[in-house]
Amino acid sequence: MERRRVLYVLAGINFTHIVDSMLIMPLGDLFIETFQINAAQFSLLVSVYAFAATLSALLAFFVLDRFDRKSALLLCYGGFSIGTLLCAFAPSYEVLILFRILTGLFGGVIGALALSIVSDLYLFKERGQAMGILMAAFSGASALGVPFGLYLAAQGSWHSPFLVLGGLAMCIWIFVALKFPSFTQHFESLKGVDRSMKSTIRQLTSDNNQINALAAGFVLVLAHFMIIPFISPYLIKNVGLSQEDIAFQFFLGGVATIVTSPLIGKLTDGFGVNKIFTLTMLLCFIPTMVIVYLQVSPLWYVLTFTTLFFVLASGRMIPANTMITASAGLENRGSFMAIKSALQQFAIGLSAIISGQIIFINQSGQYENYPIVGYIAVVTGLISIILIRRLKVAKGN
Repeated sequence: MERRRVLYVLAGINFTHIVDSMLIMPLGDLFIETFQINAAQFSLLVSVYAFAATLSALLAFFVLDRFDRKSALLLCYGGFSIGTLLCAFAPSYEVLILFRILTGLFGGVIGALALSIVSDLYLFKERGQAMGILMAAFSGASALGVPFGLYLAAQGSWHSPFLVLGGLAMCIWIFVALKFPSFTQHFESLKGVDRSMKSTIRQLTSDNNQINALAAGFVLVLAHFMIIPFISPYLIKNVGLSQEDIAFQFFLGGVATIVTSPLIGKLTDGFGVNKIFTLTMLLCFIPTMVIVYLQVSPLWYVLTFTTLFFVLASGRMIPANTMITASAGLENRGSFMAIKSALQQFAIGLSAIISGQIIFINQSGQYENYPIVGYIAVVTGLISIILIRRLKVAKGN
């Protein structure tokens, strides 16, 4: 199976994985009303998946490089598919929390495995474009997955999107099991290498470049997700958008990033990681701050800035991930990606908890203190620029 086809299948896996993690947020207003929960309880619903994923990724750190990447992918993606299907049958808020934890335990390593396989298949000089295609799964999830999920929820109930998504994930799992090749290139670099728990930890902690890369990834994701959990509820309650408008917002943002993600990947390969990352990060501050200060506005005005946010927020992840993945060599790339995924998931959960503690719902049902969250996103974004610029490309890339 040629590497281009593998890349597109991995993008499909990322598509289902991202739709699952994104669906909770645009359905937030529906969950809050259905389960009669407050902002902090909703942020817990968003974050439990991420915290469970953090735990599984930490465990995978010690063992991921010991296995064929295909076998590891089948195990994790299979568990994720089952967990997503179970969410469709959750009868209450508490049970849904439990099923989201289960889904997160298996889903936490999927992103790390996808990045590891892409990094194994593509050299650093051509990896930006490959990352752009992989990141286009986010665009597809926004343009197709989330609007379709919202449509299913509007036509039936919030259970329906998880049922369809879980079924699609199972179909992809079968295809991977039957058609994917084995990925064992990393075994060559492990011959004669001590892979004990102590040695694995020492290999990571003794490399300042990898430590800096992990710190950069953590801060970047914290900046990225800080305003995201409450965008949809805020736009509905404070700005006056409908659930259909929210679906259209995701559609427009997704279509725009489908076009721009491969372009940003090519620019990353052509002009360098630091230039493109710094530019996209700084430009992203504009729609970020406009969104958190939005009041009742014309739909075209709102959609202009939400679309810009989609394009620039996803765009800055392409050069960043290109550099971060190149900070580890082939011999411990899987372990590095696992700990990167753990920190990323922890950052997602932490950002949801932080925003949930800062934002509150007033007596009229509107959300207060959203601009404070926006300022935190800007500050952490500036810190990530400094950290990314410190990174170096490791041998084997």
